[in-house]
Amino acid sequence: MIQVALNGARARSENPAIPFTVAEMVESARESVAAGAGCVHFHVRGSDGRESITAGEVATALRAMRQAIPGVPLGISTAEWIEPDSAARHARIAAWDVLPDFVSVNFNEPGSVALAEMLISRGVGIEAGLASVLSVENFVGSKIGPQCLRALIEPEEQEMKDVVAVVGILEAFLNRGGVKIPRLLHGYNATAWDFVGLAAARGYDTRIGFEDTVVMLDGSPAPGNGAIIAEAVTLFKSVAKTRAAN
Repeated sequence: MIQVALNGARARSENPAIPFTVAEMVESARESVAAGAGCVHFHVRGSDGRESITAGEVATALRAMRQAIPGVPLGISTAEWIEPDSAARHARIAAWDVLPDFVSVNFNEPGSVALAEMLISRGVGIEAGLASVLSVENFVGSKIGPQCLRALIEPEEQEMKDVVAVVGILEAFLNRGGVKIPRLLHGYNATAWDFVGLAAARGYDTRIGFEDTVVMLDGSPAPGNGAIIAEAVTLFKSVAKTRAAN
């Protein structure tokens, strides 16, 4: 499965094609699914263009997205930087009356375990964001791994030799903890495209889109998420075919 990450915390100045408004996100998601994306992750944006987790803005975005791409799993971010006060963040998310199919929860953030438990109790899938030893220790120690949708392995280092080493450490913690849920591997900026191939080589799910890169495989500016996903599908299939042949 290749997940599209529509926008993230990017600024429009990084690439003018990054979707911010609900209409832009809807069209970008539609193009991405047509290109082969299996699910959609996005950061809700308010009318002021800033990231949001308020109930009304979350509901508006989800309803529009579900109308455009019915049946496609939709996930949104709960990142701490959107609402730095962990108690306020928990309260805002608890107030959601329209729920996504899944959310990403970064397990290095304060209140992450309680937030994940609350969302699980409401039937929302959890992507466990694991970028560091601290995050994977918190996640494994919480014992909620079997109740989560997938482990999101997402090291932020920008040299491949460094990120591959971090991936190995994170996986060792997951393996020792007996966490056997599906794994999604993705990179960021300099490692985004390499990680599509690495995920395919390991038989994992992956993610890419404007949240993770603003350029195509050849380094040219990406014209849209649909184009990114189309190229990622080609790369993923090529590597997976080689893996199967060997």
